[in-house]
Amino acid sequence: MTATPAWPPQSAPRLHVETQLGEGIAVPVDGNPAHYLISVMRVKPDDIVLLFDGRSGEWAARARDIRKRDLVLECVAQTKPPEQVPDFWLCCAPIRKGRIDLIAEKACELGVAKLQPVLTRRAVVDKLNLDRLHAHLVEAAEQCGRTALPDLGGMMKLDALLKDWPAGRHLFFADESGGAALDSMLRAHPGPAAFLVGPEGGFDPQERDAIRATKGAIPVSLGPRILRAETAAIAAISAWMTINGDWK
Repeated sequence: MTATPAWPPQSAPRLHVETQLGEGIAVPVDGNPAHYLISVMRVKPDDIVLLFDGRSGEWAARARDIRKRDLVLECVAQTKPPEQVPDFWLCCAPIRKGRIDLIAEKACELGVAKLQPVLTRRAVVDKLNLDRLHAHLVEAAEQCGRTALPDLGGMMKLDALLKDWPAGRHLFFADESGGAALDSMLRAHPGPAAFLVGPEGGFDPQERDAIRATKGAIPVSLGPRILRAETAAIAAISAWMTINGDWK
């Protein structure tokens, strides 16, 4: 007996698009995405490409009107509903290119709802290429099966972040001077949350005092070893997802 082919095909390429998706919607594709589909993936007429727009779930789309530099993808069936993302933000100080890209990639893979860059006094980087970070989020979402991109906030100073911190959202922060055990604090404070990770040099004393004085702030320890900023971010997300997120 012949096995029924998988639907959608497991080998189907996956692409993020800006067009809002729905049955029968035709999505024109050009530029680098078209080059990837046509020249790299060798997509042919009627081949299936999986699409997501961050709002409408995932859709199987059939390729048509393929030319040298562009093609059209027509939505034929929804393959995943819109993603229910845990209400968790990562607020992190900017670090060097490559390492901040890694944070963006892993934050997306691990299920963060929002990535917020925060400028601190000891940060060695004071500018970020947000377009590049967005591209890393897109690529990570395409690879890991997400149907919703994390929100990417613009760079903001730490004092501005703390001044307008939303009521009802816990603010866990890695306090190098000593904080409570992460496991117990996460279990004691479920619900909407964010984790604040400092730069490679850590928070200075005035910043630490300001964070501690913010309503909803919870100082925690990430263990006895010194962690790089990117390692701390990945560890913090993983711990929260295990206890309060969608890894349960």
